[in-house]
Amino acid sequence: MKKIFLAVATVFMMFSCSQKEPVTVTVTNPLALDRDGEMVEVSMAEISKKLQLPDTAQVVVFGESGLEVPYQITYNDMLIFPVSVKGEGSATFIISEGTPQPVDVAACGRQYPERLDDMAWENDRAAYRAYGPALQAKGERGFGYDVWTKSVPDMVVEDRYDNELNHHISYHVDHGNGMDCYAVGPTLGGGTAALFPDSTIVYPYCYKECEVLDNGPLRFTAKLVYNPLIVKGDSGVIETRVISLDKGSQLNKTVVTYDHLKEITPVVTGIVLHKENPMGYSFDMNAGYIAYADSTENPRNNNGVIYIGAVFPANIQATTQLFSKEEQKEHGGALGHVLGISDYEPGAEYVYYWGSGWSKYGFEVETDWTKYLEEYAQRVRNPLTVTVQ
Repeated sequence: MKKIFLAVATVFMMFSCSQKEPVTVTVTNPLALDRDGEMVEVSMAEISKKLQLPDTAQVVVFGESGLEVPYQITYNDMLIFPVSVKGEGSATFIISEGTPQPVDVAACGRQYPERLDDMAWENDRAAYRAYGPALQAKGERGFGYDVWTKSVPDMVVEDRYDNELNHHISYHVDHGNGMDCYAVGPTLGGGTAALFPDSTIVYPYCYKECEVLDNGPLRFTAKLVYNPLIVKGDSGVIETRVISLDKGSQLNKTVVTYDHLKEITPVVTGIVLHKENPMGYSFDMNAGYIAYADSTENPRNNNGVIYIGAVFPANIQATTQLFSKEEQKEHGGALGHVLGISDYEPGAEYVYYWGSGWSKYGFEVETDWTKYLEEYAQRVRNPLTVTVQ
Protein backbone atom coordinates (compact mmCIF):
# COMPACT_ATOMS: atom_id res chain seq x y z
CA MET A 1 0.00 0.00 0.00
CA LYS A 2 2.93 2.36 0.70
CA LYS A 3 4.17 1.97 -2.88
CA ILE A 4 0.73 2.74 -4.24
CA PHE A 5 0.38 5.82 -2.01
CA LEU A 6 3.77 7.14 -3.09
CA ALA A 7 2.99 6.62 -6.78
CA VAL A 8 -0.35 8.41 -6.52
CA ALA A 9 1.25 11.22 -4.55
CA THR A 10 3.84 11.60 -7.30
CA VAL A 11 1.14 11.99 -9.91
CA PHE A 12 -0.63 14.59 -7.78
CA MET A 13 2.64 16.54 -7.51
CA MET A 14 2.78 16.67 -11.31
CA PHE A 15 -0.35 18.83 -11.21
CA SER A 16 0.41 20.79 -8.04
CA CYS A 17 0.95 23.98 -9.98
CA SER A 18 -2.33 23.61 -11.87
CA GLN A 19 -5.34 25.64 -10.80
CA LYS A 20 -7.61 22.68 -11.55
CA GLU A 21 -7.43 19.73 -9.18
CA PRO A 22 -7.28 16.45 -11.13
CA VAL A 23 -9.99 13.82 -10.89
CA THR A 24 -9.23 10.59 -9.03
CA VAL A 25 -10.76 7.35 -10.32
CA THR A 26 -10.59 4.29 -8.07
CA VAL A 27 -11.24 0.88 -9.61
CA THR A 28 -12.01 -1.99 -7.22
CA ASN A 29 -12.03 -5.69 -8.05
CA PRO A 30 -14.57 -7.78 -6.07
CA LEU A 31 -13.10 -11.09 -7.33
CA ALA A 32 -10.08 -13.01 -6.09
CA LEU A 33 -9.21 -13.28 -9.78
CA ASP A 34 -6.61 -10.82 -11.15
CA ARG A 35 -7.98 -8.67 -13.96
CA ASP A 36 -5.51 -7.50 -16.57
CA GLY A 37 -6.29 -5.05 -19.37
CA GLU A 38 -10.02 -4.94 -18.69
CA MET A 39 -11.75 -1.85 -20.04
CA VAL A 40 -13.58 0.48 -17.62
CA GLU A 41 -15.93 3.33 -18.42
CA VAL A 42 -16.31 6.76 -16.84
CA SER A 43 -18.77 9.44 -17.89
CA MET A 44 -16.88 12.06 -19.88
CA ALA A 45 -19.55 14.60 -18.99
CA GLU A 46 -18.83 14.00 -15.30
CA ILE A 47 -15.08 14.33 -15.83
CA SER A 48 -15.51 17.56 -17.81
CA LYS A 49 -17.77 19.00 -15.14
CA LYS A 50 -15.35 18.20 -12.33
CA LEU A 51 -12.42 19.64 -14.27
CA GLN A 52 -14.47 22.62 -15.52
CA LEU A 53 -13.35 21.91 -19.07
CA PRO A 54 -14.53 23.64 -22.23
CA ASP A 55 -15.99 21.40 -24.93
CA THR A 56 -12.78 21.36 -26.97
CA ALA A 57 -10.45 20.47 -24.08
CA GLN A 58 -8.59 17.16 -23.89
CA VAL A 59 -7.57 15.10 -20.90
CA VAL A 60 -4.73 12.80 -19.89
CA VAL A 61 -5.10 9.62 -17.82
CA PHE A 62 -2.28 8.43 -15.55
CA GLY A 63 -1.91 5.14 -13.71
CA GLU A 64 -0.39 4.52 -10.30
CA SER A 65 3.07 4.20 -11.84
CA GLY A 66 2.78 7.75 -13.14
CA LEU A 67 2.73 6.48 -16.73
CA GLU A 68 0.11 7.69 -19.18
CA VAL A 69 -2.76 5.31 -19.89
CA PRO A 70 -4.37 5.23 -23.37
CA TYR A 71 -8.06 6.05 -23.58
CA GLN A 72 -10.92 6.60 -26.01
CA ILE A 73 -14.11 8.67 -25.92
CA THR A 74 -16.97 6.52 -27.18
CA TYR A 75 -20.05 7.44 -29.21
CA ASN A 76 -22.14 7.58 -26.03
CA ASP A 77 -19.69 9.97 -24.31
CA MET A 78 -17.90 7.46 -22.10
CA LEU A 79 -14.18 7.71 -21.40
CA ILE A 80 -12.81 4.16 -21.56
CA PHE A 81 -9.35 2.94 -20.62
CA PRO A 82 -7.71 -0.42 -19.76
CA VAL A 83 -6.93 -1.28 -16.16
CA SER A 84 -5.09 -4.02 -14.33
CA VAL A 85 -6.34 -4.77 -10.82
CA LYS A 86 -5.18 -7.54 -8.50
CA GLY A 87 -7.69 -9.93 -7.00
CA GLU A 88 -9.77 -8.21 -4.29
CA GLY A 89 -7.61 -5.13 -4.80
CA SER A 90 -7.94 -1.57 -6.04
CA ALA A 91 -6.11 0.67 -8.47
CA THR A 92 -6.14 4.44 -8.68
CA PHE A 93 -6.01 6.60 -11.80
CA ILE A 94 -5.64 10.34 -12.22
CA ILE A 95 -7.40 12.32 -14.96
CA SER A 96 -6.38 15.90 -15.71
CA GLU A 97 -6.60 18.40 -18.51
CA GLY A 98 -3.81 17.92 -21.03
CA THR A 99 -2.75 16.65 -24.43
CA PRO A 100 -2.59 12.85 -24.61
CA GLN A 101 0.03 10.85 -26.45
CA PRO A 102 -1.04 9.19 -29.74
CA VAL A 103 -2.58 5.74 -29.29
CA ASP A 104 -1.97 2.77 -31.58
CA VAL A 105 -5.14 1.40 -33.15
CA ALA A 106 -6.06 -1.94 -31.57
CA ALA A 107 -9.74 -2.21 -32.59
CA CYS A 108 -11.34 -1.06 -35.85
CA GLY A 109 -13.51 -2.04 -38.80
CA ARG A 110 -15.77 -0.88 -41.59
CA GLN A 111 -18.30 -1.94 -44.18
CA TYR A 112 -16.77 -3.39 -47.35
CA PRO A 113 -19.14 -2.62 -50.23
CA GLU A 114 -16.44 -3.92 -52.57
CA ARG A 115 -16.93 -7.38 -50.99
CA LEU A 116 -20.74 -7.71 -51.02
CA ASP A 117 -21.28 -5.30 -48.10
CA ASP A 118 -19.37 -7.32 -45.50
CA MET A 119 -19.20 -5.59 -42.14
CA ALA A 120 -15.78 -6.69 -40.85
CA TRP A 121 -13.93 -5.70 -37.71
CA GLU A 122 -11.01 -6.80 -35.55
CA ASN A 123 -8.91 -6.15 -32.49
CA ASP A 124 -5.45 -7.35 -31.51
CA ARG A 125 -6.77 -10.87 -30.83
CA ALA A 126 -9.26 -11.87 -33.54
CA ALA A 127 -11.36 -10.68 -36.49
CA TYR A 128 -15.03 -11.08 -37.39
CA ARG A 129 -17.57 -10.25 -40.05
CA ALA A 130 -21.32 -10.10 -40.56
CA TYR A 131 -22.87 -10.41 -44.00
CA GLY A 132 -24.72 -7.60 -45.75
CA PRO A 133 -27.51 -6.85 -48.23
CA ALA A 134 -25.43 -7.34 -51.39
CA LEU A 135 -24.77 -10.95 -50.40
CA GLN A 136 -28.45 -11.51 -49.67
CA ALA A 137 -29.37 -10.02 -53.05
CA LYS A 138 -27.32 -12.75 -54.70
CA GLY A 139 -29.41 -15.36 -52.91
CA GLU A 140 -26.56 -16.67 -50.76
CA ARG A 141 -27.76 -17.57 -47.28
CA GLY A 142 -25.43 -16.06 -44.71
CA PHE A 143 -27.07 -15.95 -41.30
CA GLY A 144 -24.23 -16.23 -38.82
CA TYR A 145 -21.05 -14.45 -37.75
CA ASP A 146 -17.84 -15.40 -39.52
CA VAL A 147 -14.51 -15.77 -37.69
CA TRP A 148 -11.09 -14.85 -39.08
CA THR A 149 -8.09 -16.14 -37.20
CA LYS A 150 -5.16 -13.91 -36.30
CA SER A 151 -1.70 -14.68 -34.91
CA VAL A 152 -0.43 -11.10 -34.63
CA PRO A 153 -1.67 -8.02 -32.75
CA ASP A 154 -1.49 -5.86 -35.89
CA MET A 155 -4.59 -4.81 -37.81
CA VAL A 156 -4.81 -7.18 -40.79
CA VAL A 157 -8.35 -7.11 -42.20
CA GLU A 158 -7.87 -4.17 -44.56
CA ASP A 159 -4.84 -5.81 -46.17
CA ARG A 160 -6.58 -9.16 -46.45
CA TYR A 161 -9.48 -7.67 -48.39
CA ASP A 162 -7.10 -5.69 -50.59
CA ASN A 163 -5.01 -8.77 -51.33
CA GLU A 164 -8.05 -10.95 -52.00
CA LEU A 165 -9.89 -8.50 -54.23
CA ASN A 166 -7.07 -6.67 -55.98
CA HIS A 167 -4.01 -8.91 -55.98
CA HIS A 168 -5.44 -12.44 -56.16
CA ILE A 169 -3.85 -13.38 -52.83
CA SER A 170 -6.41 -15.53 -51.04
CA TYR A 171 -7.34 -14.77 -47.44
CA HIS A 172 -8.29 -18.46 -47.13
CA VAL A 173 -4.56 -19.22 -46.92
CA ASP A 174 -2.35 -18.28 -43.95
CA HIS A 175 0.34 -15.91 -45.25
CA GLY A 176 1.86 -15.44 -41.82
CA ASN A 177 -0.82 -13.72 -39.71
CA GLY A 178 -3.87 -15.99 -39.90
CA MET A 179 -6.69 -16.54 -42.38
CA ASP A 180 -10.36 -17.16 -43.06
CA CYS A 181 -10.81 -20.91 -42.62
CA TYR A 182 -14.06 -20.95 -40.61
CA ALA A 183 -17.16 -22.47 -42.24
CA VAL A 184 -20.35 -20.51 -41.54
CA GLY A 185 -22.74 -21.64 -44.25
CA PRO A 186 -26.50 -21.21 -43.68
CA THR A 187 -26.15 -21.53 -39.87
CA LEU A 188 -25.74 -19.30 -36.82
CA GLY A 189 -21.97 -19.54 -37.26
CA GLY A 190 -19.79 -18.25 -34.46
CA GLY A 191 -22.33 -17.13 -31.85
CA THR A 192 -25.28 -15.39 -33.51
CA ALA A 193 -28.49 -14.78 -31.56
CA ALA A 194 -31.89 -15.81 -32.92
CA LEU A 195 -35.45 -16.00 -31.68
CA PHE A 196 -36.50 -19.55 -30.79
CA PRO A 197 -40.31 -19.86 -30.69
CA ASP A 198 -41.58 -23.43 -30.39
CA SER A 199 -37.96 -24.66 -30.32
CA THR A 200 -37.49 -23.50 -33.92
CA ILE A 201 -34.67 -21.13 -34.90
CA VAL A 202 -35.85 -18.01 -36.74
CA TYR A 203 -32.72 -17.37 -38.78
CA PRO A 204 -31.85 -13.68 -39.17
CA TYR A 205 -30.79 -12.95 -42.74
CA CYS A 206 -28.12 -10.41 -43.67
CA TYR A 207 -28.29 -6.98 -42.07
CA LYS A 208 -30.26 -4.26 -43.86
CA GLU A 209 -28.56 -1.17 -42.43
CA CYS A 210 -25.28 -0.62 -40.61
CA GLU A 211 -23.56 2.22 -38.81
CA VAL A 212 -20.08 2.33 -37.27
CA LEU A 213 -20.40 4.07 -33.89
CA ASP A 214 -16.85 3.66 -32.57
CA ASN A 215 -13.78 3.00 -34.69
CA GLY A 216 -10.86 2.67 -32.30
CA PRO A 217 -8.32 3.01 -31.10
CA LEU A 218 -9.46 0.84 -28.16
CA ARG A 219 -13.05 -0.11 -29.04
CA PHE A 220 -14.99 -0.84 -32.20
CA THR A 221 -18.78 -0.54 -32.09
CA ALA A 222 -21.30 -1.10 -34.88
CA LYS A 223 -25.08 -0.97 -35.03
CA LEU A 224 -26.78 -3.44 -37.38
CA VAL A 225 -30.49 -3.35 -38.20
CA TYR A 226 -32.04 -6.42 -39.82
CA ASN A 227 -34.90 -7.08 -42.18
CA PRO A 228 -38.28 -7.94 -40.62
CA LEU A 229 -38.53 -11.43 -39.14
CA ILE A 230 -41.57 -13.69 -39.26
CA VAL A 231 -42.29 -14.88 -35.72
CA LYS A 232 -45.43 -16.98 -35.23
CA GLY A 233 -47.01 -15.41 -38.29
CA ASP A 234 -46.07 -11.86 -37.29
CA SER A 235 -43.88 -10.39 -40.05
CA GLY A 236 -43.11 -7.06 -38.36
CA VAL A 237 -40.40 -8.01 -35.82
CA ILE A 238 -37.23 -5.89 -36.31
CA GLU A 239 -33.91 -7.00 -34.82
CA THR A 240 -31.21 -4.47 -33.92
CA ARG A 241 -27.73 -5.39 -32.72
CA VAL A 242 -25.07 -3.19 -31.18
CA ILE A 243 -21.76 -5.06 -31.28
CA SER A 244 -18.61 -3.83 -29.55
CA LEU A 245 -15.12 -5.31 -29.38
CA ASP A 246 -12.43 -4.00 -27.03
CA LYS A 247 -8.68 -4.23 -27.26
CA GLY A 248 -7.41 -7.43 -25.66
CA SER A 249 -10.77 -9.21 -25.56
CA GLN A 250 -11.54 -12.45 -27.39
CA LEU A 251 -15.27 -11.74 -27.07
CA ASN A 252 -17.65 -9.17 -28.53
CA LYS A 253 -20.31 -7.64 -26.30
CA THR A 254 -23.63 -7.66 -28.15
CA VAL A 255 -26.89 -5.97 -27.18
CA VAL A 256 -29.90 -7.28 -29.12
CA THR A 257 -33.42 -5.82 -29.23
CA TYR A 258 -36.51 -7.03 -31.06
CA ASP A 259 -38.98 -4.27 -31.82
CA HIS A 260 -42.67 -5.13 -32.22
CA LEU A 261 -42.34 -8.56 -30.61
CA LYS A 262 -45.66 -9.21 -28.89
CA GLU A 263 -44.86 -11.78 -26.20
CA ILE A 264 -42.03 -13.25 -24.16
CA THR A 265 -40.11 -15.49 -26.55
CA PRO A 266 -37.10 -17.79 -26.10
CA VAL A 267 -33.90 -16.52 -27.69
CA VAL A 268 -30.83 -18.61 -28.41
CA THR A 269 -27.19 -17.97 -29.03
CA GLY A 270 -25.91 -20.65 -31.36
CA ILE A 271 -22.55 -22.09 -32.41
CA VAL A 272 -22.53 -24.35 -35.45
CA LEU A 273 -21.29 -27.93 -35.05
CA HIS A 274 -19.25 -29.46 -37.88
CA LYS A 275 -18.63 -33.08 -38.81
CA GLU A 276 -14.87 -32.70 -38.22
CA ASN A 277 -15.52 -32.63 -34.46
CA PRO A 278 -19.10 -33.69 -33.68
CA MET A 279 -18.50 -34.04 -29.94
CA GLY A 280 -16.27 -30.99 -29.47
CA TYR A 281 -18.89 -28.88 -27.71
CA SER A 282 -19.29 -28.16 -24.00
CA PHE A 283 -21.43 -25.93 -21.81
CA ASP A 284 -21.93 -24.99 -18.18
CA MET A 285 -25.38 -23.58 -17.47
CA ASN A 286 -24.48 -22.28 -14.02
CA ALA A 287 -21.16 -20.75 -15.03
CA GLY A 288 -22.93 -19.26 -18.05
CA TYR A 289 -21.06 -20.30 -21.18
CA ILE A 290 -21.21 -22.53 -24.25
CA ALA A 291 -18.13 -23.60 -26.21
CA TYR A 292 -17.00 -25.54 -29.24
CA ALA A 293 -13.62 -26.68 -30.56
CA ASP A 294 -13.97 -26.31 -34.33
CA SER A 295 -11.26 -28.45 -35.89
CA THR A 296 -10.05 -27.03 -39.20
CA GLU A 297 -7.19 -29.49 -39.61
CA ASN A 298 -6.93 -31.85 -42.56
CA PRO A 299 -4.04 -33.74 -44.21
CA ARG A 300 -3.39 -30.93 -46.71
CA ASN A 301 -3.02 -28.00 -44.35
CA ASN A 302 -2.45 -27.25 -40.71
CA ASN A 303 -5.03 -24.62 -39.85
CA GLY A 304 -5.22 -25.55 -36.18
CA VAL A 305 -8.37 -25.39 -34.06
CA ILE A 306 -10.70 -22.41 -33.84
CA TYR A 307 -12.32 -22.18 -30.41
CA ILE A 308 -15.75 -20.57 -30.38
CA GLY A 309 -17.64 -19.49 -27.28
CA ALA A 310 -20.41 -17.39 -25.82
CA VAL A 311 -20.80 -16.04 -22.29
CA PHE A 312 -24.00 -14.93 -20.55
CA PRO A 313 -24.53 -12.50 -17.66
CA ALA A 314 -27.10 -14.86 -16.05
CA ASN A 315 -27.68 -18.59 -15.83
CA ILE A 316 -28.96 -20.18 -19.01
CA GLN A 317 -30.43 -23.35 -20.37
CA ALA A 318 -28.15 -25.10 -22.84
CA THR A 319 -28.53 -27.97 -25.26
CA THR A 320 -27.62 -29.22 -28.70
CA GLN A 321 -30.08 -29.21 -31.57
CA LEU A 322 -29.01 -31.52 -34.38
CA PHE A 323 -30.17 -31.45 -37.98
CA SER A 324 -31.76 -34.38 -39.71
CA LYS A 325 -29.93 -35.82 -42.72
CA GLU A 326 -32.15 -33.75 -45.01
CA GLU A 327 -31.61 -30.59 -42.92
CA GLN A 328 -27.84 -31.12 -43.03
CA LYS A 329 -28.00 -30.76 -46.81
CA GLU A 330 -29.92 -27.48 -46.41
CA HIS A 331 -27.33 -26.16 -43.94
CA GLY A 332 -24.12 -26.82 -45.86
CA GLY A 333 -23.39 -30.17 -44.25
CA ALA A 334 -23.38 -28.79 -40.68
CA LEU A 335 -24.52 -31.17 -37.94
CA GLY A 336 -26.50 -28.64 -35.90
CA HIS A 337 -25.82 -26.16 -33.11
CA VAL A 338 -24.91 -25.98 -29.46
CA LEU A 339 -27.37 -23.46 -28.00
CA GLY A 340 -27.54 -21.20 -24.98
CA ILE A 341 -31.21 -20.46 -24.29
CA SER A 342 -32.75 -17.48 -22.49
CA ASP A 343 -36.11 -15.69 -22.50
CA TYR A 344 -36.51 -12.36 -24.25
CA GLU A 345 -39.12 -9.97 -22.88
CA PRO A 346 -40.51 -7.37 -25.32
CA GLY A 347 -38.94 -3.98 -24.73
CA ALA A 348 -35.89 -5.42 -22.98
CA GLU A 349 -32.29 -5.94 -24.11
CA TYR A 350 -30.64 -9.30 -24.64
CA VAL A 351 -26.98 -8.92 -23.69
CA TYR A 352 -24.36 -11.59 -24.24
CA TYR A 353 -20.73 -12.02 -25.30
CA TRP A 354 -19.40 -14.15 -28.14
CA GLY A 355 -16.13 -14.69 -29.91
CA SER A 356 -13.19 -16.94 -30.64
CA GLY A 357 -9.66 -18.04 -29.91
CA TRP A 358 -7.12 -19.94 -31.99
CA SER A 359 -4.77 -22.79 -31.17
CA LYS A 360 -1.98 -20.81 -32.90
CA TYR A 361 -2.51 -17.66 -30.86
CA GLY A 362 -2.70 -18.25 -27.14
CA PHE A 363 -5.05 -21.25 -26.78
CA GLU A 364 -3.01 -24.40 -27.29
CA VAL A 365 -5.61 -26.81 -25.92
CA GLU A 366 -9.37 -26.79 -25.35
CA THR A 367 -9.06 -26.41 -21.57
CA ASP A 368 -7.26 -23.09 -22.11
CA TRP A 369 -10.36 -21.85 -23.93
CA THR A 370 -12.96 -23.11 -21.46
CA LYS A 371 -10.93 -21.59 -18.60
CA TYR A 372 -10.95 -18.26 -20.45
CA LEU A 373 -14.74 -18.42 -20.86
CA GLU A 374 -15.30 -19.39 -17.22
CA GLU A 375 -13.19 -16.47 -15.98
CA TYR A 376 -14.78 -14.09 -18.49
CA ALA A 377 -18.21 -15.04 -17.18
CA GLN A 378 -17.04 -14.35 -13.63
CA ARG A 379 -15.86 -10.89 -14.67
CA VAL A 380 -19.12 -10.14 -16.47
CA ARG A 381 -21.12 -11.19 -13.42
CA ASN A 382 -18.87 -9.32 -11.01
CA PRO A 383 -18.01 -6.03 -12.72
CA LEU A 384 -15.26 -3.75 -11.54
CA THR A 385 -16.49 -0.94 -9.29
CA VAL A 386 -15.53 2.52 -10.50
CA THR A 387 -15.57 5.51 -8.14
CA VAL A 388 -14.93 9.07 -9.36
CA GLN A 389 -13.77 11.75 -6.92
